Amino acid sequence: MYVRQLSLLDFRSWEQAELELPPGRTVFLGSNGNGKTNLVEAVGYLSTLGSHRVSADAPLIRMGAQRARIGATVVNTGRELRIDMELNQGSANRAQINRSPVRRTREILGILHTVLFAPEDLSLVRGDPSERRRFLDELATARLPRLAGVRADYDKVLRQRSALLKSAGRQGRSSGRSGSGAELTTLDVWDGHLAAHGSVLLAQRLRLVHELYPHLAQAYSSIAPESRPATIGYRSSHLPPEFLDPARAPRDDDQEVLESVLLRELSTARPKELERGVCLVGPHRDDLELMLGSAPAKGFASHGESWSFALALRLGAFELLRTHGSDPVLILDDVFAELDRRRRTALAAVAATAEQVLITAAVPEDVPPELDANPLRVETTGEADRRTSRIAEQSVPTESP
Repeated sequence: MYVRQLSLLDFRSWEQAELELPPGRTVFLGSNGNGKTNLVEAVGYLSTLGSHRVSADAPLIRMGAQRARIGATVVNTGRELRIDMELNQGSANRAQINRSPVRRTREILGILHTVLFAPEDLSLVRGDPSERRRFLDELATARLPRLAGVRADYDKVLRQRSALLKSAGRQGRSSGRSGSGAELTTLDVWDGHLAAHGSVLLAQRLRLVHELYPHLAQAYSSIAPESRPATIGYRSSHLPPEFLDPARAPRDDDQEVLESVLLRELSTARPKELERGVCLVGPHRDDLELMLGSAPAKGFASHGESWSFALALRLGAFELLRTHGSDPVLILDDVFAELDRRRRTALAAVAATAEQVLITAAVPEDVPPELDANPLRVETTGEADRRTSRIAEQSVPTESP
C-alpha cells in the first residue's frame, strides 16, 4: 500500500499542494515551522480521521479560510482508490470516494492504513489512559473499519447517559430519593445501549491486545535487548481476571459474555453513579497496561526506556497490520533526531522493508543513510503571520554523516 498522489488546499500552512509520491522512502526536509509535518499529518488524517497533534479539526484549516481539503490516490495491491476529505468551519465535514460523496466520513476508513511515529508518542507511556485507549481504538478500527460506527454510537450513549445521571442525581439530592421512576426506567434503557456497544468495543480491544502482545515484546527486545522485557495487558476494574490475561485467546461468545458483565456492573454501580453524576463503568474507564519486568512503565521507565516502549508499540502495530496482506504506510515525523544509534538502527531496519515510508527531518544528517530516501525540501514564503509552505524547486541530496 502506498500514497501515489497527495493534494492539499488550505490545510495548515499549505495554501495548495499537489505531490506525486513514489513507493519507497521520501524525506521532507526543512527547518521547524516550515510545514513538513503538516504534510504527513494530512496523510495520517485520511487514515484515522484525526490528527496526531491536536484533538480538534479547527487548527487544521488555514487561517482566514472557511474549509480545508485533503485528497490522496491510494494504491493497494495494484488497485487505485481516490479519497477526499473536506474540513469545514462551523459545519459537518464531508468525504468522497472516487469523487463520489459518501453519507458518513468514516466510510473512508480502511482504504488507507498508516502507522505514524512522532515525538508526541511519549505520551503513550507517560500520558493519561486516554492516550493509550486512543492508540488501541485507532489500531482496532484500522483492522475492522466498522468499529468506527460502534465507537461513535458508544460515545453518543455515554454522553446521553452521563447527562441523565447528573439530572437524576441533582433531583435525588434535592428530594432525598434516588431519582424518579421514569428516570430510572430510562437509565435501564441507556444501560442496555451502553452494554451492547461497549461489549463490541471491549471484545475488539481484548483481541487486539492478545494479537499485539508478541509483536510488542519482539520489537522491544530488538530495540533494547539489555532492558527488562516489555509486556502489555488490559486493565479494567470491572472485567473478570481471565479476560485481562493477554495470553487468553478470544472466543466466539466473548461479546455476549462481556455484555452480561457490563449490565451487571452497571446495576451494581448505579447508586455511586447517581451520587457522583458520572458513568463509572465501561471501556471509557479502562487502560492499556504497559509493563517493564514487574514494574509499570509509567513512573518507572527511564527516558530511554520510555522512548523504546513507544517505538515498540508503533513497530508492533506496523507488524500486526502487515499480517493482513499489505504494508501500511510508515510515517516517521521528526523522530530520528530524538533516538540514539541503536534505536535509529532498529527503526531504519523496519523502514527499509516497508513499501512506503514518509519521513520528516530538519537536516539530511538526521536520516540514516542506509534508507537512501528521496529528498524533498520544504520552505515557506510570506510574512510571519501568513507564511505559506511549498516544495522548493531544488531538492537537497541526503548525505552520509
